[in-house]
Amino acid sequence: MRRLSGVLLAGAILILPAFSQRASAQTKFTMDGELALWSVAVNGDKTGDYEKILAKLKEVMAKRDSPEARQQIAGWKVMKMAKPMADGKVIYTHVITPVPGADYNILQLLYATITDPTEQKTLYDMYRGAFASNLSLASGAIVVDLSK
Repeated sequence: MRRLSGVLLAGAILILPAFSQRASAQTKFTMDGELALWSVAVNGDKTGDYEKILAKLKEVMAKRDSPEARQQIAGWKVMKMAKPMADGKVIYTHVITPVPGADYNILQLLYATITDPTEQKTLYDMYRGAFASNLSLASGAIVVDLSK
């Protein structure tokens, strides 16, 4: 019985942060290099929700008085894959010119401006419902710029 309660306690300690929007907001997500490509899978029936989150992100970042926030937005584009994957998920690739040391955690960026707990929970639920998985993050130096 003691062992079972210990296992349950350990499981609760590991799982509880996943249910807290604040826990997600505390993880800083930075990128290195001159260019970063961050691909995520979004549930096919929730692409509208994911795009609402991105629109809200753009809105709140534009309102911030920080030069870093303006620089982040200026160097951040998101591409939606033209066709869903076989499992119905849709791939979004964030094309980012990283700002050194800047946080790209979407929830953290939203929570920096949106402090109402009810609105935070709504955004968190929408994001978690849409987000299926991180697929890849590639960042590094541009070795050849064929446009020049």
